[in-house]
Amino acid sequence: MEKINLAEKFSQINEHWSPRIVAELNGQQVRIVKIQGTFDWHHHEHEDELFFVVRGRLRMDFADRQVWLEPGEMIVVPRGVEHRPHADEETEIVLFEPASTLNTGNVRTSRTIERPARI
Repeated sequence: MEKINLAEKFSQINEHWSPRIVAELNGQQVRIVKIQGTFDWHHHEHEDELFFVVRGRLRMDFADRQVWLEPGEMIVVPRGVEHRPHADEETEIVLFEPASTLNTGNVRTSRTIERPARI
């Protein structure tokens, strides 16, 4: 039961699209990630995902629309919904999702992280 300083944890990440685990609870993981550019279209068959923007600006693309998120805002993407995160500039995000969630969901690409590191 130690406090977690997100700014300190984010300072340890030097690459984009590589989530890190900062906490676990009830089969869920709290992951942080720095993003920039456009990710791959994907969905998660069995998991919902929560995206919370800490710094920067996130655009979540869906088949029929786009949703922009500013710092302090979040969105839950329900399981099965095709989505694609995008950030024009470096953006820091907190993710809350089941521990089994693969970052690229139903597709495997060069950005797939099988087992995120814990920081």
